[in-house]
Amino acid sequence: MEVDKNKREDMDDEGSFAELLEGSFVGAQRLRPGQRVKAAILKITSDWIFLDLGRKSEGYLATKELLDKEGNITVKEGDIIEAYYLPREDQEQLFTTKLGGGEVQSSYLEEAWQSGIPVEGLVEKEIKGGFEVKIAGNIRGFCPYSQMGLQRVEDPKVYAGERLSFKITEFSERGRNLVLSNRMVLEEERRRQKESLKATLHEGMTVKGVITSIRNFGAFVNIGGVEGLIPISEISYARVEDVHEFLAVDQEVEVVVTQLDWDKERYSFSLKKALPDPWQDISSKYPEGSQHTGVVARLTNYGAFVTLTDGVDGLIHISKLRGEKRINHPREVLAVGQSIEVKITAVDEENKRLSLSPAAGEHQEKAAEADEVRKFVGQAGGSMGTLGDLLQNKLASKKPT
Repeated sequence: MEVDKNKREDMDDEGSFAELLEGSFVGAQRLRPGQRVKAAILKITSDWIFLDLGRKSEGYLATKELLDKEGNITVKEGDIIEAYYLPREDQEQLFTTKLGGGEVQSSYLEEAWQSGIPVEGLVEKEIKGGFEVKIAGNIRGFCPYSQMGLQRVEDPKVYAGERLSFKITEFSERGRNLVLSNRMVLEEERRRQKESLKATLHEGMTVKGVITSIRNFGAFVNIGGVEGLIPISEISYARVEDVHEFLAVDQEVEVVVTQLDWDKERYSFSLKKALPDPWQDISSKYPEGSQHTGVVARLTNYGAFVTLTDGVDGLIHISKLRGEKRINHPREVLAVGQSIEVKITAVDEENKRLSLSPAAGEHQEKAAEADEVRKFVGQAGGSMGTLGDLLQNKLASKKPT
Protein backbone atom coordinates (compact mmCIF):
# COMPACT_ATOMS: atom_id res chain seq x y z
CA MET A 1 0.00 0.00 0.00
CA GLU A 2 3.01 2.37 -0.29
CA VAL A 3 2.14 5.55 -2.15
CA ASP A 4 4.39 7.90 -4.13
CA LYS A 5 7.70 6.39 -2.91
CA ASN A 6 9.86 8.50 -5.21
CA LYS A 7 8.35 11.68 -3.83
CA ARG A 8 9.12 10.66 -0.25
CA GLU A 9 12.66 9.56 -1.02
CA ASP A 10 13.45 12.96 -2.57
CA MET A 11 12.42 14.81 0.57
CA ASP A 12 15.11 15.75 3.09
CA ASP A 13 14.86 14.74 6.72
CA GLU A 14 13.55 18.15 7.80
CA GLY A 15 10.83 18.14 5.13
CA SER A 16 9.84 14.56 5.96
CA PHE A 17 9.47 15.36 9.65
CA ALA A 18 7.35 18.46 8.92
CA GLU A 19 5.00 16.56 6.61
CA LEU A 20 4.58 13.68 9.06
CA LEU A 21 3.85 16.13 11.85
CA GLU A 22 1.22 17.95 9.79
CA GLY A 23 -0.13 14.62 8.53
CA SER A 24 -1.24 13.66 12.01
CA PHE A 25 -3.82 16.44 12.01
CA VAL A 26 -7.07 17.23 10.18
CA GLY A 27 -7.22 20.99 10.45
CA ALA A 28 -6.17 21.56 14.05
CA GLN A 29 -7.33 18.15 15.28
CA ARG A 30 -5.00 15.21 15.89
CA LEU A 31 -6.23 12.05 14.24
CA ARG A 32 -7.16 9.06 16.35
CA PRO A 33 -7.16 5.48 15.00
CA GLY A 34 -10.61 4.77 13.57
CA GLN A 35 -11.62 8.44 13.59
CA ARG A 36 -14.15 9.33 10.88
CA VAL A 37 -13.34 12.50 8.99
CA LYS A 38 -14.83 14.49 6.13
CA ALA A 39 -12.36 15.37 3.41
CA ALA A 40 -12.43 16.75 -0.13
CA ILE A 41 -11.13 14.62 -2.99
CA LEU A 42 -8.07 16.26 -4.55
CA LYS A 43 -7.25 13.75 -7.26
CA ILE A 44 -8.37 10.33 -8.47
CA THR A 45 -5.99 7.78 -10.04
CA SER A 46 -6.51 4.16 -11.02
CA ASP A 47 -5.21 2.97 -7.64
CA TRP A 48 -5.56 5.84 -5.18
CA ILE A 49 -7.86 8.68 -4.21
CA PHE A 50 -6.00 11.66 -2.67
CA LEU A 51 -7.79 13.48 0.17
CA ASP A 52 -7.32 17.04 1.43
CA LEU A 53 -6.79 16.82 5.20
CA GLY A 54 -6.01 20.51 5.69
CA ARG A 55 -2.70 22.15 6.60
CA LYS A 56 -1.33 21.09 3.19
CA SER A 57 -1.55 17.47 4.25
CA GLU A 58 -2.95 14.67 2.09
CA GLY A 59 -4.46 11.32 2.88
CA TYR A 60 -4.91 8.28 0.70
CA LEU A 61 -7.82 5.98 0.04
CA ALA A 62 -7.86 2.92 -2.22
CA THR A 63 -9.85 3.74 -5.38
CA LYS A 64 -11.38 0.25 -5.48
CA GLU A 65 -13.35 1.08 -2.33
CA LEU A 66 -15.47 3.58 -4.28
CA LEU A 67 -16.23 1.55 -7.40
CA ASP A 68 -19.72 0.28 -8.19
CA LYS A 69 -20.53 -3.31 -9.19
CA GLU A 70 -19.65 -2.51 -12.81
CA GLY A 71 -16.25 -1.13 -11.81
CA ASN A 72 -17.13 2.55 -12.35
CA ILE A 73 -15.92 5.23 -9.98
CA THR A 74 -18.78 6.66 -7.92
CA VAL A 75 -17.15 9.98 -6.91
CA LYS A 76 -15.38 12.87 -8.63
CA GLU A 77 -12.71 15.40 -7.72
CA GLY A 78 -14.07 18.03 -5.35
CA ASP A 79 -16.60 15.69 -3.71
CA ILE A 80 -16.68 15.55 0.09
CA ILE A 81 -16.53 12.01 1.47
CA GLU A 82 -16.35 10.41 4.91
CA ALA A 83 -13.54 7.98 5.71
CA TYR A 84 -11.89 6.33 8.69
CA TYR A 85 -8.25 6.91 9.66
CA LEU A 86 -6.25 3.71 9.55
CA PRO A 87 -2.81 4.13 11.20
CA ARG A 88 0.22 2.47 9.61
CA GLU A 89 3.72 1.79 10.84
CA ASP A 90 5.20 3.69 7.86
CA GLN A 91 3.29 6.84 8.96
CA GLU A 92 1.24 7.00 5.74
CA GLN A 93 -2.06 8.81 6.20
CA LEU A 94 -4.17 5.89 5.02
CA PHE A 95 -7.95 6.02 5.13
CA THR A 96 -10.72 3.57 4.42
CA THR A 97 -14.47 3.67 4.01
CA LYS A 98 -14.51 0.02 5.06
CA LEU A 99 -11.93 -2.71 5.48
CA GLY A 100 -12.03 -5.56 2.99
CA GLY A 101 -11.57 -6.31 -0.67
CA GLY A 102 -8.21 -8.02 -0.16
CA GLU A 103 -5.94 -9.55 2.44
CA VAL A 104 -6.43 -7.79 5.75
CA GLN A 105 -4.06 -8.10 8.67
CA SER A 106 -5.47 -9.32 11.95
CA SER A 107 -4.19 -6.14 13.60
CA TYR A 108 -6.39 -4.09 11.27
CA LEU A 109 -9.43 -6.15 12.20
CA GLU A 110 -8.70 -5.62 15.88
CA GLU A 111 -8.37 -1.89 15.21
CA ALA A 112 -11.69 -2.00 13.34
CA TRP A 113 -13.32 -3.74 16.32
CA GLN A 114 -11.96 -1.22 18.83
CA SER A 115 -12.62 1.86 16.68
CA GLY A 116 -15.89 0.85 15.05
CA ILE A 117 -14.52 0.87 11.49
CA PRO A 118 -16.84 -1.03 9.11
CA VAL A 119 -15.51 -4.12 7.36
CA GLU A 120 -16.69 -5.46 4.04
CA GLY A 121 -17.74 -9.09 3.91
CA LEU A 122 -19.18 -11.63 1.52
CA VAL A 123 -22.24 -13.47 2.90
CA GLU A 124 -21.38 -17.05 1.97
CA LYS A 125 -24.27 -19.06 3.37
CA GLU A 126 -26.98 -19.35 5.98
CA ILE A 127 -26.02 -21.42 9.01
CA LYS A 128 -27.63 -22.18 12.35
CA GLY A 129 -28.64 -18.92 14.01
CA GLY A 130 -27.42 -16.63 11.24
CA PHE A 131 -24.92 -16.30 8.41
CA GLU A 132 -21.32 -17.21 7.68
CA VAL A 133 -19.46 -14.19 6.32
CA LYS A 134 -16.00 -14.10 4.70
CA ILE A 135 -14.01 -10.94 5.38
CA ALA A 136 -11.14 -10.61 2.90
CA GLY A 137 -8.77 -13.50 2.40
CA ASN A 138 -10.00 -16.49 4.35
CA ILE A 139 -11.11 -14.77 7.58
CA ARG A 140 -14.62 -15.84 8.52
CA GLY A 141 -17.14 -14.30 10.85
CA PHE A 142 -20.67 -14.92 12.07
CA CYS A 143 -23.62 -12.54 11.75
CA PRO A 144 -26.74 -13.46 13.78
CA TYR A 145 -30.16 -13.23 12.12
CA SER A 146 -31.07 -10.31 14.38
CA GLN A 147 -28.07 -8.30 13.16
CA MET A 148 -28.67 -8.71 9.42
CA GLY A 149 -30.59 -5.81 7.89
CA LEU A 150 -32.96 -3.38 9.58
CA GLN A 151 -35.94 -5.72 9.24
CA ARG A 152 -36.11 -9.48 9.20
CA VAL A 153 -36.90 -10.87 5.75
CA GLU A 154 -39.13 -13.84 4.97
CA ASP A 155 -36.40 -15.72 3.08
CA PRO A 156 -32.93 -15.22 4.68
CA LYS A 157 -31.29 -16.95 1.70
CA VAL A 158 -31.64 -13.68 -0.26
CA TYR A 159 -28.48 -12.44 1.51
CA ALA A 160 -26.30 -15.28 0.20
CA GLY A 161 -23.71 -13.97 -2.27
CA GLU A 162 -24.16 -10.32 -1.20
CA ARG A 163 -21.24 -8.06 -0.30
CA LEU A 164 -22.24 -5.98 2.72
CA SER A 165 -20.68 -3.78 5.38
CA PHE A 166 -20.45 -4.99 8.99
CA LYS A 167 -19.29 -3.78 12.39
CA ILE A 168 -17.23 -6.23 14.45
CA THR A 169 -19.04 -6.67 17.77
CA GLU A 170 -16.81 -9.46 19.19
CA PHE A 171 -13.12 -10.10 18.48
CA SER A 172 -11.29 -13.03 20.06
CA GLU A 173 -8.69 -15.69 19.33
CA ARG A 174 -6.66 -13.11 17.38
CA GLY A 175 -9.41 -12.64 14.86
CA ARG A 176 -10.34 -16.28 14.39
CA ASN A 177 -13.62 -15.71 16.22
CA LEU A 178 -15.56 -12.71 14.91
CA VAL A 179 -19.18 -11.75 15.53
CA LEU A 180 -20.54 -9.20 13.07
CA SER A 181 -23.46 -6.80 12.74
CA ASN A 182 -24.79 -5.39 9.49
CA ARG A 183 -27.66 -3.78 11.37
CA MET A 184 -25.32 -1.44 13.27
CA VAL A 185 -23.88 -0.09 10.02
CA LEU A 186 -27.35 0.55 8.59
CA GLU A 187 -28.59 2.19 11.80
CA GLU A 188 -25.55 4.46 11.89
CA GLU A 189 -26.12 5.42 8.26
CA ARG A 190 -29.79 6.09 8.98
CA ARG A 191 -28.84 8.34 11.92
CA ARG A 192 -26.51 10.36 9.68
CA GLN A 193 -29.19 10.65 7.01
CA LYS A 194 -31.73 11.72 9.63
CA GLU A 195 -29.48 14.49 10.93
CA SER A 196 -28.96 15.68 7.38
CA LEU A 197 -32.72 15.61 6.71
CA LYS A 198 -33.49 17.64 9.83
CA ALA A 199 -31.63 20.54 8.29
CA THR A 200 -33.41 20.41 4.94
CA LEU A 201 -36.76 18.60 5.27
CA HIS A 202 -39.95 20.57 5.96
CA GLU A 203 -43.69 19.99 5.83
CA GLY A 204 -45.16 20.48 2.39
CA MET A 205 -42.03 19.29 0.61
CA THR A 206 -42.33 16.59 -2.08
CA VAL A 207 -39.78 13.78 -1.68
CA LYS A 208 -39.07 10.36 -3.13
CA GLY A 209 -39.29 7.18 -1.08
CA VAL A 210 -39.71 3.42 -1.13
CA ILE A 211 -42.64 1.48 0.34
CA THR A 212 -41.31 -0.76 3.14
CA SER A 213 -44.50 -2.40 4.45
CA ILE A 214 -48.26 -2.37 3.97
CA ARG A 215 -50.94 -2.46 6.67
CA ASN A 216 -54.73 -2.27 6.71
CA PHE A 217 -54.53 1.34 7.87
CA GLY A 218 -51.93 2.51 5.34
CA ALA A 219 -48.38 1.99 4.12
CA PHE A 220 -44.93 2.81 5.54
CA VAL A 221 -42.45 4.63 3.32
CA ASN A 222 -38.71 5.22 3.76
CA ILE A 223 -37.40 8.48 2.33
CA GLY A 224 -33.77 7.80 3.24
CA GLY A 225 -33.07 8.08 6.94
CA VAL A 226 -36.70 8.60 7.96
CA GLU A 227 -39.58 6.13 7.78
CA GLY A 228 -43.17 7.26 8.20
CA LEU A 229 -46.79 6.40 7.50
CA ILE A 230 -48.99 7.12 4.52
CA PRO A 231 -52.49 6.83 6.08
CA ILE A 232 -55.05 4.99 3.96
CA SER A 233 -56.95 8.27 3.53
CA GLU A 234 -53.85 9.84 1.93
CA ILE A 235 -53.10 7.11 -0.61
CA SER A 236 -55.47 8.13 -3.40
CA TYR A 237 -58.27 10.54 -4.25
CA ALA A 238 -60.28 7.41 -5.03
CA ARG A 239 -61.86 5.41 -2.23
CA VAL A 240 -59.31 2.85 -0.95
CA GLU A 241 -60.61 -0.42 0.45
CA ASP A 242 -57.46 -2.53 0.00
CA VAL A 243 -54.06 -0.81 0.14
CA HIS A 244 -52.50 -3.66 -1.86
CA GLU A 245 -54.54 -2.59 -4.88
CA PHE A 246 -52.62 0.71 -4.97
CA LEU A 247 -49.16 -0.02 -3.51
CA ALA A 248 -46.57 -2.80 -3.25
CA VAL A 249 -43.49 -3.31 -1.05
CA ASP A 250 -40.29 -1.89 -2.67
CA GLN A 251 -42.37 0.37 -4.92
CA GLU A 252 -40.82 3.81 -5.50
CA VAL A 253 -43.20 6.69 -4.85
CA GLU A 254 -43.32 10.46 -4.58
CA VAL A 255 -44.97 11.77 -1.41
CA VAL A 256 -45.65 15.09 0.29
CA VAL A 257 -44.46 15.58 3.87
CA THR A 258 -47.50 16.30 6.06
CA GLN A 259 -46.09 15.92 9.60
CA LEU A 260 -42.60 15.92 11.14
CA ASP A 261 -42.29 15.18 14.85
CA TRP A 262 -38.56 14.68 15.39
CA ASP A 263 -38.85 14.29 19.16
CA LYS A 264 -41.44 11.48 19.03
CA GLU A 265 -40.07 10.17 15.71
CA ARG A 266 -43.46 10.31 14.06
CA TYR A 267 -43.58 11.20 10.40
CA SER A 268 -46.58 11.30 8.07
CA PHE A 269 -46.77 11.56 4.30
CA SER A 270 -49.41 11.92 1.61
CA LEU A 271 -49.30 10.12 -1.71
CA LYS A 272 -52.40 11.74 -3.15
CA LYS A 273 -51.16 15.28 -2.50
CA ALA A 274 -48.27 14.57 -4.85
CA LEU A 275 -50.84 13.82 -7.59
CA PRO A 276 -52.89 16.35 -9.58
CA ASP A 277 -55.98 17.45 -7.62
CA PRO A 278 -59.03 16.16 -9.53
CA TRP A 279 -61.05 19.13 -8.18
CA GLN A 280 -58.78 21.66 -9.86
CA ASP A 281 -60.74 23.56 -12.55
CA ILE A 282 -63.78 21.44 -11.64
CA SER A 283 -66.16 24.09 -13.05
CA SER A 284 -64.68 23.70 -16.53
CA LYS A 285 -64.64 19.91 -16.33
CA TYR A 286 -68.18 19.61 -14.97
CA PRO A 287 -70.06 22.83 -15.82
CA GLU A 288 -73.61 23.31 -14.63
CA GLY A 289 -76.11 21.72 -16.96
CA SER A 290 -73.68 19.17 -18.40
CA GLN A 291 -74.50 15.47 -18.31
CA HIS A 292 -72.13 12.67 -17.32
CA THR A 293 -72.07 8.96 -16.54
CA GLY A 294 -71.26 8.04 -12.94
CA VAL A 295 -71.34 5.10 -10.56
CA VAL A 296 -73.37 5.00 -7.36
CA ALA A 297 -70.81 4.91 -4.53
CA ARG A 298 -72.90 5.27 -1.34
CA LEU A 299 -76.53 5.46 -0.32
CA THR A 300 -77.64 7.47 2.70
CA ASN A 301 -80.98 8.52 4.16
CA TYR A 302 -80.70 11.90 2.48
CA GLY A 303 -79.46 10.87 -0.94
CA ALA A 304 -77.01 9.00 -3.19
CA PHE A 305 -73.34 9.81 -3.76
CA VAL A 306 -72.23 9.24 -7.33
CA THR A 307 -68.56 8.97 -8.39
CA LEU A 308 -67.83 10.81 -11.64
CA THR A 309 -64.05 10.18 -11.59
CA ASP A 310 -61.48 9.15 -8.96
CA GLY A 311 -61.81 11.60 -6.08
CA VAL A 312 -64.82 13.46 -7.47
CA ASP A 313 -68.22 12.54 -6.02
CA GLY A 314 -71.51 14.40 -6.32
CA LEU A 315 -74.75 14.13 -4.36
CA ILE A 316 -78.21 13.40 -5.69
CA HIS A 317 -80.51 14.55 -2.91
CA ILE A 318 -83.38 12.19 -2.14
CA SER A 319 -85.85 14.86 -3.19
CA LYS A 320 -84.44 14.65 -6.72
CA LEU A 321 -85.06 10.90 -6.74
CA ARG A 322 -88.69 11.02 -5.64
CA GLY A 323 -90.17 12.83 -8.60
CA GLU A 324 -93.94 12.56 -8.32
CA LYS A 325 -93.72 9.37 -6.29
CA ARG A 326 -92.50 9.38 -2.74
CA ILE A 327 -89.69 7.04 -1.62
CA ASN A 328 -88.35 6.52 1.87
CA HIS A 329 -84.74 5.63 0.97
CA PRO A 330 -82.58 5.90 -2.18
CA ARG A 331 -82.08 2.12 -2.13
CA GLU A 332 -85.64 1.78 -3.43
CA VAL A 333 -84.56 3.15 -6.82
CA LEU A 334 -80.74 2.87 -6.86
CA ALA A 335 -78.06 0.32 -5.93
CA VAL A 336 -74.37 0.72 -5.05
CA GLY A 337 -72.25 0.04 -8.12
CA GLN A 338 -75.04 0.97 -10.51
CA SER A 339 -74.15 3.12 -13.53
CA ILE A 340 -76.32 6.22 -13.86
CA GLU A 341 -76.60 9.27 -16.09
CA VAL A 342 -76.56 12.49 -14.07
CA LYS A 343 -76.88 16.19 -14.67
CA ILE A 344 -74.75 18.81 -12.89
CA THR A 345 -77.11 21.19 -11.10
CA ALA A 346 -74.61 23.17 -8.93
CA VAL A 347 -70.82 23.45 -8.54
CA ASP A 348 -69.15 24.57 -5.28
CA GLU A 349 -65.47 24.56 -6.25
CA GLU A 350 -64.24 26.10 -2.98
CA ASN A 351 -65.85 23.41 -0.79
CA LYS A 352 -65.42 20.66 -3.38
CA ARG A 353 -69.12 19.84 -3.74
CA LEU A 354 -71.23 18.88 -6.72
CA SER A 355 -75.01 18.73 -6.73
CA LEU A 356 -76.56 16.28 -9.16
CA SER A 357 -79.89 15.17 -10.46
CA PRO A 358 -80.78 12.11 -12.52
CA ALA A 359 -80.54 12.82 -16.23
CA ALA A 360 -82.69 9.82 -17.15
CA GLY A 361 -86.14 8.75 -15.89
CA GLU A 362 -85.41 5.15 -14.96
CA HIS A 363 -85.48 5.95 -11.24
CA GLN A 364 -88.95 7.45 -11.61
CA GLU A 365 -90.24 4.22 -13.15
CA LYS A 366 -88.83 2.26 -10.20
CA ALA A 367 -90.34 4.74 -7.79
CA ALA A 368 -93.70 4.33 -9.50
CA GLU A 369 -93.46 0.55 -9.15
CA ALA A 370 -92.60 0.89 -5.47
CA ASP A 371 -95.59 3.19 -5.00
CA GLU A 372 -97.84 0.70 -6.82
CA VAL A 373 -96.82 -2.08 -4.44
CA ARG A 374 -97.64 0.17 -1.46
CA LYS A 375 -101.03 0.92 -3.08
CA PHE A 376 -101.86 -2.79 -3.26
CA VAL A 377 -100.79 -3.22 0.33
CA GLY A 378 -103.12 -0.41 1.36
CA GLN A 379 -106.04 -1.92 -0.56
CA ALA A 380 -105.54 -5.18 1.28
CA GLY A 381 -106.75 -3.53 4.46
CA GLY A 382 -103.50 -4.01 6.30
CA SER A 383 -102.87 -7.46 4.88
CA MET A 384 -100.66 -7.97 1.82
CA GLY A 385 -102.28 -11.32 0.94
CA THR A 386 -100.29 -13.87 -0.96
CA LEU A 387 -97.56 -13.17 -3.48
CA GLY A 388 -99.89 -14.70 -6.10
CA ASP A 389 -102.59 -12.17 -5.23
CA LEU A 390 -100.16 -9.28 -5.72
CA LEU A 391 -98.98 -10.58 -9.09
CA GLN A 392 -102.54 -11.21 -10.32
CA ASN A 393 -103.60 -7.71 -9.30
CA LYS A 394 -100.64 -6.15 -11.08
CA LEU A 395 -101.26 -8.16 -14.29
CA ALA A 396 -104.95 -7.28 -14.22
CA SER A 397 -104.11 -3.61 -14.00
CA LYS A 398 -101.97 -3.83 -17.16
CA LYS A 399 -104.68 -5.61 -19.34
CA PRO A 400 -106.26 -3.41 -22.02
CA THR A 401 -109.82 -2.39 -21.34
